[in-house]
Amino acid sequence: MEQLKTKILIVEDEEKIARLLEIELTYEGYETGKALDGLEGLDMIREQSWDLVLLDVMLPSLSGIEVLRRIRAHDQKMPVILLTAKDSVEDKVSGLDLGANDYLTKPFQIEELFARIRAALRLTKQQNDVTMPEDWLKVGNLKLSEATREVYRGDDTIDLTPREFDLLTYLMKNEKIVLNREQLLNGVWGYDYYGDTNIVDVYIRYLRNKVDKPYDHALIHTVRGVGYVLKDKI
Repeated sequence: MEQLKTKILIVEDEEKIARLLEIELTYEGYETGKALDGLEGLDMIREQSWDLVLLDVMLPSLSGIEVLRRIRAHDQKMPVILLTAKDSVEDKVSGLDLGANDYLTKPFQIEELFARIRAALRLTKQQNDVTMPEDWLKVGNLKLSEATREVYRGDDTIDLTPREFDLLTYLMKNEKIVLNREQLLNGVWGYDYYGDTNIVDVYIRYLRNKVDKPYDHALIHTVRGVGYVLKDKI
């Protein structure tokens, strides 16, 4: 099984700098994405999972500080390293107070940036390992906690609606067991549900888009004529 690459998003309006970072990070083995303004960067953060964000402070359309504030309103764990040409104490304090993991002033040496990235990723992994309770449901690299209602695939946080969470929980508790639509309806929606059984297919599709689609192999499988099963290997 191919190991997933660490994904880093570069949010930087100076195209030459953004392209240089993209080339250097790709050469180091990271998977990269690139946004040239604050709104585009925020959209990419909302639409995809990233292991780390390199965020310029001075951005058109939406400042890096505002992007950081909006990230931290929904995600306290994803590491963010701020990049800026400014060297004022005020900027550093604002960024760190809002939850930035680190801060680099331009111009910087690429080796120093790599070291900061490695340190931020290492700290995040250590924090995840420490806070990971023993009662997590696990299938492959998918982890789910009923207590905290958190879901991870690898180091990526997966955001689910309450119904999606309940469906995934039921599938994980019945790992490797093929479940038909009626069993899923009863287990997740309850015996008193009298709606369309196609609701199961709709929510399976929602789950696949979040749990399987961004990754190199699927965990949720269709068994033709029967139903669905969650397992790591076919």
